[in-house]
Amino acid sequence: MRRVLPALRESNGGLAVLAVTVGAGAGAGAIAFRWLIRTFTLLLSGHADYSAAGHAANPHIALLGRYFVLFAPVLAGLLYGPLVARFAPEARGHGVPEVMYAVARRSGRIGPQVAVVKSLASALCIGGGGSVGREGPIVQIGSALGSTLGMWLRVAQLRLRILVACGAAGGIAATFNAPMAGVFFAMELILRDFTAQSFGMVALASVTASVIGRTAFGDTPFLHLPAFHVQHLGQYALFALLGLLAGVVGVAFTRVLYAVEDLCDAVSRVPAWARPAVGGLALGALLLVLPQMYGVGYPVLANGVYGTYSVVFVLVLMFGKMVATSLTIGIGGSGGVFAPSLFIGAMFGSAFGQTAGHLLPALAGPPGAYALIGMGAVFAGSARAPITAVVIMFELTGDYTVILPLMAAIALATGASALISRDTIYTLKLRRRGIDLDAPVPAALLPGRTLRDVMEPAPTPLPEDTPLHKAEDRLSRARHGALPVVGSDGEYMGVLTAQAAAGTLTDERRADMTADIPVRELIFLPHVVTLETPLHEALDALVAAEQSGLPVLDESGLRLAGWITHQSLLAAVHKAHAVTRTVS
Repeated sequence: MRRVLPALRESNGGLAVLAVTVGAGAGAGAIAFRWLIRTFTLLLSGHADYSAAGHAANPHIALLGRYFVLFAPVLAGLLYGPLVARFAPEARGHGVPEVMYAVARRSGRIGPQVAVVKSLASALCIGGGGSVGREGPIVQIGSALGSTLGMWLRVAQLRLRILVACGAAGGIAATFNAPMAGVFFAMELILRDFTAQSFGMVALASVTASVIGRTAFGDTPFLHLPAFHVQHLGQYALFALLGLLAGVVGVAFTRVLYAVEDLCDAVSRVPAWARPAVGGLALGALLLVLPQMYGVGYPVLANGVYGTYSVVFVLVLMFGKMVATSLTIGIGGSGGVFAPSLFIGAMFGSAFGQTAGHLLPALAGPPGAYALIGMGAVFAGSARAPITAVVIMFELTGDYTVILPLMAAIALATGASALISRDTIYTLKLRRRGIDLDAPVPAALLPGRTLRDVMEPAPTPLPEDTPLHKAEDRLSRARHGALPVVGSDGEYMGVLTAQAAAGTLTDERRADMTADIPVRELIFLPHVVTLETPLHEALDALVAAEQSGLPVLDESGLRLAGWITHQSLLAAVHKAHAVTRTVS
C-alpha cells in the first residue's frame, strides 16, 4: 500500500486509474439517481412521468383528483428543505455553478456529503413536480465523488480538479447516454481548458460511465427525435435567423430565472428549511393549470419536436417552462437548468418552424427540424457552451446532416447572447454573490493595491558576463531559487534560475568542461511586472513562474526595483482580511 498510494497520486498511470474509478462511480451514481427520481415520482404522483398524464389523478389518493398537484411539491419540500439546510446548503439550486466555483476557487474541494444530499434533494424535488432537469444534480454528484476520492488520496490540486471534471463528465455521459457531450461539458464549463492530459482523463471517465449507463439503460438516446433533413439551401437563412433569436431567448430565460429568484427572496419570510414547502404551494398552483410542467418533462418535449402541439400551445409551454423552472429554483428547489433550456429551445424552434411553414410553405420544410436546432441554440444562448451544444445534439440525433445548420445556428446564438449579456446562466449565479470566475482570485480583496506596496528588496543581481561556475555559489544560497541578471549599463536582462544552472553545470562537468559560460546565455524572461502592476495581476504571473519569485521593474520597465513572492502576496491578503474583520 505504501507504494501504491504514491503511484496513484503522482504517476500518469495512477491518474488514469483514478479517472476510470471516478467514471465508474459517476455511472453508478447516475443509475441510483435516476432510480430515485422514478421512485419518488411514482410515490408522489402515481405515474412514471406525470408530465405526459394530463390532469390525471394520483391513484394513491384518488379522492383529491387532479388537485393532488397542489400538495406534491409541498410534501417534497418538507422532506428535502431541512435536509439541504442542515447538511449541504450548496446542494440548493442547479448545481453546476457550485462545481465551477469549487474548481476555480477551491482547488476542486467539494464536501463528500454533497453527493448524498444532492441525490435525495433533487430526486425529491423532481418527483414532487419540480420543473428542473437532472443534469445539474448528476454533475454535482459525480464531481463530489471525484473530489472525495482525490481528497482521500491527497492528490495534488491540479489532479483534484481533473478528478472533479471526470465526475462531471461521467455523470452527464451515463445519465444521457452521451459520452462525447460529457467530455465537452466538463472541459468547456467545469475545467474551462483543453490540455491533453485533462482531456484524456476526462474521456476515460466518460467512456467508463457511459458503458455502465448503457448496461443499465440500454444503448438508446434519452430522447427519440425525428430524422433531420435540409430540403432546400434557402433553409440555412431560416436556421441562421432561428439561431439569432434563440440566443435572445436563452438570455431571456436567464433573466427570468434570476428575476423570479429575487422575487421569491423579497416575499419570503420563512426560514430556509421551510421555504421549499411554503413556495411549493405556488408551484402546485402552476402545475394545476399546466401539468406538462411536472418534473423534467421529456415526453412533452418530444411531442413538441414531433409537431403534436399548435403554435399557440408550444409558446404557452415555452413561457410556462421558464416560469416553472425559475419558481422551482427560486423557492429553494434542487435541479438543473440544462434540460429546461432544451425544452424551451424545442418549443421555440417548433413555433418558429410552424410559423415559417405558414409563411413560406415551399421553403421552410418540417417544423421538427427547427425544434431540433432550437434545442441546441437556446442552450448555447443561455450557457454559452457552443461545443457542448453541437456535440449533444449530434449524439441525440446520430445524424451528420444536422451538423452544418446546427453549427451555424449555435454560433449565431452564442454571439447574440454574448452581445446582450456578459454572463451565462451559470456564471450569473456566482456573480450575484460577488464571484467573478474570470477575475484573478484576490481582485476583490486587494482593490487598487500595486506591487509598490508589498514588494521585497531585490537580491543583488548578477552581471551578465559572470561565468556560470562563479555564479554557482550565490545561486546555491539564493532564497528564491533565482537571481536577476543585469547588463553592463545596469539595465535588467532577465533571470537565472538554480534549475537551469544545475542542469548546465552537470552537463558541462560530465564533458570535462570548465563551465565558464556567461550567465547571459542561460537567462530567461518571466512575465514582466512593474511597480504599478496590480496585486491580482501579479498573482497570475507568479503562478505561471518557474521559480518562487519575480523581479519587479521600475516604471520604465528597464531597471530592477524589487522582488515579489507568494509569501509577500499572502501577507497582503492576510492584512486585507484582518482590516475587513476589524471594520465589520
